[in-house]
Amino acid sequence: MMRRDIVKRWINVIITFYSAEEGRQMATWDLSQTVHHVLICNGGSCMRKGGEEVTVALRESITRAGLDDVVHTTRTRCNGRCEDACVVIVYPEGIWYENVTPDHTEQLVEQHLRKGEPVESLLTHRFKPDGFERTATARTGILKSEKAKK
Repeated sequence: MMRRDIVKRWINVIITFYSAEEGRQMATWDLSQTVHHVLICNGGSCMRKGGEEVTVALRESITRAGLDDVVHTTRTRCNGRCEDACVVIVYPEGIWYENVTPDHTEQLVEQHLRKGEPVESLLTHRFKPDGFERTATARTGILKSEKAKK
C-alpha cells in the first residue's frame, strides 16, 4: 500500500471519529460524593500486560458493588513503574498496586474500596506524611536524577 493511501485512510478514520463525537455530549461527573480516585495505567507496558482488560473489569466490579458514585476511575498514560505492569493507584491513600489482573479487581473493590483495607499482596508503595514508603518486596527502581545523568 502506498504512503498516500495510508494517509487517506487515517484521515477518513479521524473524520469519522470527530463526526461521531460532535453529536455526543461528554459527561461531567458530580464528584461531590467521591471517596476514592482510582488511576489505571494504560501506558504501553501496562496495555501489553492487560491494561484494557483490567480497566474494564475494575469498572464493572465497581458498578456491581454499587460504588459508582463514590469511586471515580481514570485511565492514565505511563506512571513510571513499567516493570510493575499493570499498575493501579488508589487515592486519597496513595496506594500503588502492581501486577494487577482482571482476577484481582473484585478483591480490590471489596477489600480496599469498600472496606478501606489495602490488598497487601499487590501493594508496592504507600503514601506517608514524609513521602512514599516502598514495601519490602517492591522493586527499587531508579531515581529520575540518576537517569538524567545517563
